[in-house]
Amino acid sequence: MFVSSQKASSGMIIKISLGCVSESQFRDVIGKIHAEIERRQNYKLKSAERAATIKEIYKPLHQHVYHLQESFLAPELLQMVKHCASTDATVEGLMKLIQTEAAPRVFRFPVFRKEFCNDLIEELEHFEQSDAPKGRPNTMNNYGILLNELGFDESFITPLREVYLRPLTALLYSDCGGSCLDSHKAFVVKYAMREDLELCYHYDNAEVTLNVSLGKDFTEGNLFFGGMRQVPLSETECVEVEHHVTEGLLHRGQHMHGALPISSGTRWNLIIWMRASRERNKLCPMCGKRPTLVESYGFSDGFTMDPDTSRNVSCSLT
Repeated sequence: MFVSSQKASSGMIIKISLGCVSESQFRDVIGKIHAEIERRQNYKLKSAERAATIKEIYKPLHQHVYHLQESFLAPELLQMVKHCASTDATVEGLMKLIQTEAAPRVFRFPVFRKEFCNDLIEELEHFEQSDAPKGRPNTMNNYGILLNELGFDESFITPLREVYLRPLTALLYSDCGGSCLDSHKAFVVKYAMREDLELCYHYDNAEVTLNVSLGKDFTEGNLFFGGMRQVPLSETECVEVEHHVTEGLLHRGQHMHGALPISSGTRWNLIIWMRASRERNKLCPMCGKRPTLVESYGFSDGFTMDPDTSRNVSCSLT
């Protein structure tokens, strides 16, 4: 929505608007914009407050799922990581171990064992039913859980990214920061009847994304991939990709994609947005501009003031 102003001969200001047909609609849009700005400015502080409250009052059902163990991981993933750690590791050798290239540079392979997925879903549902405060993943998903607030980051997501995923991304996505992923945002999203059924076409605030189907029982709900965000929609041909329970889809964050609606059941997905400060310090992946950085809390959006500092910052333009 764009608004410009012109002064009439009587001295009255006339608003010429595109997208609003009344003054009340315009005020409503402006109000929503200011509310979203305030939400983003206070997001990290509110998240830290929720995490502290959850740690104090929430009693986990399955304590073991918070600490990554190799027994949780699929043998196929462990074999892929072993290849990447060898002195003669190559992309060609890794591709022989990957189950499927589901779409151009979208790779599908088993990530977890089914037993772990079942335990994790039970833990997530137990948390959902508790009185603990809950922050939702983003503005697109209304149902889901931020895993850092629940205590998964340090003992689960970080070692998963550093030990098991970065060796793969270093070979597969060396051109977009795959070898220098140094932070993440991890969350789960839930799709269910009478709740969120699908996710519209979008790209991620990430250099590389892992999307794992955890379960439960559901029908349909495949993902679909188009082109990179720079490709006009008129020139895009989408590819539908099946997403099986326990399997992950690994793709570039700037690869446009979405989720088709489920037709029955409940579906949980684990999403890890992996970020490389070396890449995004040069160009913000969301606004497409050189970032203007402001101090923030935690991982923030994966920026750093420079490669040699650990200060947490975010792009003031996003």
